[in-house]
Parts: sequence; C-alpha cells; structure tokens
Amino acid sequence: MNEVDQDREIRTTAVDFSFGELLNLHRDKEIVIRPEYQRLFRWSNEQRSRLIESILLGLPIPPIFLVENDDGVLELIDGLQRTSSVLQFLDHEAIDEPELELVGCDILQRLNGETFASLKTVEKLKVKRTPIRATIINKSGDSFVKYEMFKRLNTGGSLLSAQEIRNCSSRMVQGGEAFYEAVQEMAAKDCFTRTIARLSESTKEKRADEELVLRFFAVATYRDGYKGNIEEWLDAFMEGVLFGDIEFKIEESTERFEKVFSLIDEKLSDQAFTRFNDQGAATGRLAPAYFEAVVASFDEKYEELKNVAPDTMLQRLKSAFVSHEFKDATGPGANTIPKLHQRIAAVGSHLVG
Repeated sequence: MNEVDQDREIRTTAVDFSFGELLNLHRDKEIVIRPEYQRLFRWSNEQRSRLIESILLGLPIPPIFLVENDDGVLELIDGLQRTSSVLQFLDHEAIDEPELELVGCDILQRLNGETFASLKTVEKLKVKRTPIRATIINKSGDSFVKYEMFKRLNTGGSLLSAQEIRNCSSRMVQGGEAFYEAVQEMAAKDCFTRTIARLSESTKEKRADEELVLRFFAVATYRDGYKGNIEEWLDAFMEGVLFGDIEFKIEESTERFEKVFSLIDEKLSDQAFTRFNDQGAATGRLAPAYFEAVVASFDEKYEELKNVAPDTMLQRLKSAFVSHEFKDATGPGANTIPKLHQRIAAVGSHLVG
C-alpha cells in the first residue's frame, strides 16, 4: 500500500462511553457537539423521553460516530439526537436547553412527569452508567476521507435531508465552513427570501432555501454537469468547489447572486417560480424546474431584462410557462441536459420579448 493509500485508509477505534462520561467530556470541551451537523432538537419531547425509557428498560442504544480533529478533540458527526437528548436530561444547562420532563412513556408510565432530579438514585445511576458504543474516526490528513465518511454515514436511512448532509459534510473540508456560511448568508438576503416565499415551511426546515442557492450557482456555472439526478448534480458542484476543481470566489459570487435576485424580486417577487391557473393567478408552491429556468434566464439576460416593466415581465413569464417549448421540457423525460437547456431557452426567449 503506497503512502497515498495509507493516508486515505479509514482508521477507527471502538470505545464504550457511559452517558455520564460523555457529559463530562462535553463539559471539558473534549467532545464537541455542533448543532450545525444536525438540527439540535428535531426530536419531539416524546421521542427524547422514550429514549430515556429505553435506557431504563435496558434496551440497546445504536452506536454513535465521532471524528478526531487535528488537536485531538472529538466531534460528534452521527448520533446527535440520541446524545443530546440524554445530555439534556442529565444536565440541561450543559447544552443550553430547557429541563426535560418525561412525557409519552408508554411502558414505564410512572416515568411521565419525572425529571432527572426526581428519579430514584438507582435510576439516575442507570442512566449515567449506561454505555453507548462510539466509533472514533481517527484523524486523517485527507479532507476527502472525512467528507465522504460523514456523507455515507448520513445517506440512506437517515432523517437528514440532502442539503442538511451538504451543510454538515462541507465543514469536514478546510475552507468548507466559509463556503457554506456564504450560502447561508445568501439564503437570508431579503431579495431572495421574498422570491421564494412560496417554498413550504416544512422544506425550509430541511434547508431547502439553502439548496436553492446552491441550485442557482449550479445552473449558472455548472449546467453541463447535470446528468439527470438533481442531488448528484448539486453534490458534484459543491464537491468541485470544496476540492478546488471549480472556482468559486465568495465575494464575487455573492454580488452576482444579489444582483440577479434583486432584479427578480423587483420584477416578479414571489410569482417568479410558480404555476398560474386558467385565470392567470399564481397558484401552488415553488416549482424547482421553473426556478432553474427563470434564474438562469435572469442571470444570462440581465441587461436585456433590467428595463422591462414588472407588468410586462409577468405577462411574458405566464406566456413562457404555457408555451409548447416549456411544457415539452418539463414533462416526462425532462431530467436530461437537452431538456434543461430547452426550458431555460424557452423562458429566456419569452422574457426578452
């Protein structure tokens, strides 16, 4: 095995930590629980309570995964929901959360209403002393190894969305945190949030707004990388940026993004990316295929569109969406490079009149 292969080999250590030990390590900052890896408390109080109930019943707890940083500190990359729920129960102040009062326990119903402080001593000790298997991914000089490890751990049966995985995995790579924070800052800009107001709240909770930022840059700068699968396309674009294969200057990209969405907001506001009914009224949620075609057109034809009156722009957009060219490119078999180009061309030609 050559030196590169040795560097890329995944080296792991299996350790059994008690939850009491995890709490102490967290207090001493030897284990970092970063909420950006997973939304800290997607679990409901009932789900957290049933985990505590499972521990007291002696049921096995799935393992957690940690990655060792260059300074030896361990970062939790999988199992945050389980770990943070128990730590909240043991010492809610340690993770800056309200005290957890157990609810929804259906086997040990006497636990409902209990807090850690009100448990019997034997039950307190059982929670603190219960072990959980931890797989530690030992430090590696290869960022790609850490990136791939997190992505693979959280792909498949995971509750994380594709964009939440991108948020987390990008932070495994040097410079990745700056890139993703720039994405988040763009997603928070007023001109953008007004145009995507029809995006459902449930998808926003899973970072769909941040995914649309990424999709804008993918369609604007990496269109030919599209192979028919949106997730793979966005992954490939982000990985190209993170590993230096695609140039992405944050300041210049942010200016480009704000310029385009300020114009879309001025001309179309929240009607830019949605369907229209027979009476001409905007209806329904944001449609991603419509988003791609409109943002690409505004990016490419900015100078031709900036002086078009909003009312005229809206009528041209409606005409584009009902055109044969556009409908043909958004129906069955639309997930191809030619169809992507076709729907962008259809919208662009209508918008410029």
